[in-house]
Amino acid sequence: MRRYLAFLAFIVVLNQAMAQKVSVLGDSYSTFKGYVTPDTNELWYPLDWDGNDVHQLEQSWVYKFVNENGFTLERNNSYSGSTISNTGYNKEDYTYRSFTTRMDNLGKPDIIIIFGATNDSWAGSPIGEYKYKKIKKQDLYAFRPAMAYMCRYMKKHYKKSKIFFVLNSELKEEINESAKTILSRYGLPCIVLHDIEKQDGHPSVKGMQSIVDQLNEFILPRIK
Repeated sequence: MRRYLAFLAFIVVLNQAMAQKVSVLGDSYSTFKGYVTPDTNELWYPLDWDGNDVHQLEQSWVYKFVNENGFTLERNNSYSGSTISNTGYNKEDYTYRSFTTRMDNLGKPDIIIIFGATNDSWAGSPIGEYKYKKIKKQDLYAFRPAMAYMCRYMKKHYKKSKIFFVLNSELKEEINESAKTILSRYGLPCIVLHDIEKQDGHPSVKGMQSIVDQLNEFILPRIK
C-alpha cells in the first residue's frame, strides 16, 4: 500500500512538473482577491456590491483557463485600471501600474497572456505615433509607442514563452487597429474577443466563460 501511495504521489509531482506554466499580464478583467501577484495590486473582483455576478474565484477566466486545461499558474500580475501606456484616467500618471512597468515581473512561464488596452481606450489615453526605435520615457505616455515598447521587450525577455495578446470587445477602433498593427510587426498573435457579456463594464459569469472558450479555441491548437 505504501509503495502504491508513493507511486501516486510521484505521478502527481511528475504531472505538476510537466504542466505548462501560464502567466497573465492584465487589468481588472484578470484580477481576483488572493489570485494576483504582487498582492498589493489593486483589485476589481469580487465586488462589495451587487454590480457583477462573478463572486467566486472559480468563475474567473484566469482560474478557469489555467485549471480546466491542466496548466499551473506561474504569475497573475494584473492590476485594476491599468493602462499599457503611462497615461491613465483624467490624464493622471499611471506609470506605477502600467503594463510597461509590470511586464518584467511574470516569472518563467511557458505561456504568457497579455490582456490589455481596455483602459487605454476607456481613459482616452493619447494614441501617439507609431514608433519602434529609440523609444524614450516620455514616449511611453502614448499608446502606440508604449505598445511597441512592451511587445519588443516581451519578445526579447521571454524568448522561450509563447505569447498571446487578448483584445477586448467594444474598444475604440483606433486602439484596435493600432494594437493589431504593432502586434503584427512583432509577430505576436492577437485574440480579438467578441460577444462578451458584461455587467458594469466587466465580464459576468457568462462573459468569463465566453473568454475562456475563445482563448481555448485560439491558444490550445497553437501550443501542442
